[in-house]
Formats: sequence, structure tokens, C-alpha cells
Amino acid sequence: MLRLPAFSFRVPDRLDEAARILAGEGDRARVVAGGTDLWPNMKRRHQMAETVVSIMRLTELNGICDGNGDGELAIGGATRLSTVERDPMVRRRFPALARAVASISSPPLRNMATLGGNLCVDTRCTYYNQTEEWRRSIDYCLKEAGEICWVAPSSPKCWAHAASDAAPMLCALGARAVLASDAGEREVDLPAFYRNDGIDYLTKRRHEILTRVLVPTSADANRCASAFWKLRRRGSIDFAVLSVAVALWREDDGTIRDARVFLGAVASAPVEVAAVAETLRGRRPDPDLLRQAAGHARKVATPMDNTDFRTQWRGVMAERYTEAALREALGLPPELQAPLHA
Repeated sequence: MLRLPAFSFRVPDRLDEAARILAGEGDRARVVAGGTDLWPNMKRRHQMAETVVSIMRLTELNGICDGNGDGELAIGGATRLSTVERDPMVRRRFPALARAVASISSPPLRNMATLGGNLCVDTRCTYYNQTEEWRRSIDYCLKEAGEICWVAPSSPKCWAHAASDAAPMLCALGARAVLASDAGEREVDLPAFYRNDGIDYLTKRRHEILTRVLVPTSADANRCASAFWKLRRRGSIDFAVLSVAVALWREDDGTIRDARVFLGAVASAPVEVAAVAETLRGRRPDPDLLRQAAGHARKVATPMDNTDFRTQWRGVMAERYTEAALREALGLPPELQAPLHA
């Protein structure tokens, strides 16, 4: 049986109290919400902490509401994934976000895990997400205490891949993250919340708390067509080996005014395929154009030997899934079997 190491557990009742504890403890402290990522990681000694600060009593971090009175949606960082998945307002206004959240893990874990936790979830790798004994036997990798990345031994950086499913979809929708600390509050566009580095993958400072996510009115289903496709071995539980999030804005005559496509699980951060927007913008979509646009996903996605399935096949599927997601967003038959979700 894997056991947690010894640590001090703090459960503050107020956000300012949590911020003061984190500021005082510095790098010795970690934040926990649902714990579905942190507790297993601490048991396997992937992550360590002398103090763990729970934010689950902070009621202001829990819930879904109109963020500023103009229709912008605010989702608290400690809101459980099952709540986001089932919320009528999310399902009506941002259906692809509900679908992305519904694809995460399994129902029991979504009943415990939170949106903020999923956005901050640790990067993953075949050589890292093993027991401590296994990792020690081959020598620790660069992400832990070693000096080599077993995925790319000649590389000076870690190639562990981004594991969040909510992140690519929220990036495509133009969401923003609100972070709080003892120094106050700041807001960042969600793509800027991530860094393409398997070790230092968040721009969030260690003592900051992700309090809420803001999804703009401009991404509402009345204005924006969206889709989310996820590739994994099973239809539930498994982490993604590829995800595609699409958001499209169209003029009244059907011309595409703007587009955003983000890929997940192909790098250490959600990756935008900007060339898709450049290809589609100002044009009326047809099957040939969508196929051409989707081809850019293959150029951006560079799958490596850090997760399930063969790398070459995952690269091909990046193009195929992007085309299928674009077609679905536009109301066309995807011409590909839709991924299964729990």
C-alpha cells in the first residue's frame, strides 16, 4: 500500500487566510482541492510538501454564475467537475466545454475533482508516472531528481505532456484565469497560464490560488460554434493522448470570421494551431477547405514516446480529429467515429 508522507494539513475558512499561509510557507506548501491529482502524486513521491492547504471550505471559490453582469460566465476554481458537466447554463451556452469536462476520468473522480485542479493538473509521461521503485531502478528522469529526459535523451528540457482536458477547450473559447495571493488579484488569458515546459508548466506562482475562470459572452453558443474531440484507449478513465478543441465565429452569410483550434496532450501546454484560423478566416467552409485547414494540425503536433499509442499514428490522428471537430462545429457529418465518453 502506498502511503502519504507526513505533512501539516491546513483548512482555512477565508481566502485571505489561505493566501497568508501560502505566502508564509513559500515553496514548502501546496494547494489541494479535490486531491485526485495531488494525493496520488504525493503517495508516489512525485510531489512533496511540508504543508498542504485545502481550499474546499472557501465558498467564494465554488459555483457558477454571471461573472460581471454582462453574460460572462464565472466558474469557481473549487467547483467540482460533475457540477460543471451537468450545469444547465454551461450545457446550453458552452456545450463543448460540458463535453470536455464530461470526458475527464470517470464519474466518481469527477464528483471529487475540481475545475481549478484540472487546469493545474501535473504534466504526464510514461517514464515519470510510475512507482518510486520503478523510477529509481532506471534512474530518475529530468522531471524528478535525474539529469536526463528518457523521452528525448539529448534534449535539455522535459517533454512530459499537458494532461488537462478542460484547458484546450477553455483556451479556444477565450477564457481567462483569475489568480489571488497575499499581494492581490491578477487576471491572465488562459493560454498565458501555461508554459511549454514539462517541469515548470504553469506561469501561476507557487503561492497563488486559481479562484475562478471567466468565459466570455462572445464564446456563447449563440455566437460561437464549438466542438471537442478526445483520443484515448478507453472511453473513460484514461488520460488523453490527443485532444482537439475548436471554436468558430461566422458571419450571417456563413463566412468564417474567426477560428481558434487548440490541441491537448501533444506538448507540455495546450498548443494553438494558428494556421487553421489563417486558412479559414474570411472564407466559406467546404470539405476541401476544412481538410486543408486540418492539415496544419499535423505540422504543429509532434507526438513523442511519452504516452500511449504509436507516435506516428497519433500524429496522423491529430489531423483527422481536427478535421472531424471542425466539421462537427459546422454541423457537418464528422466522417469519423465520434470518441466515446463516460
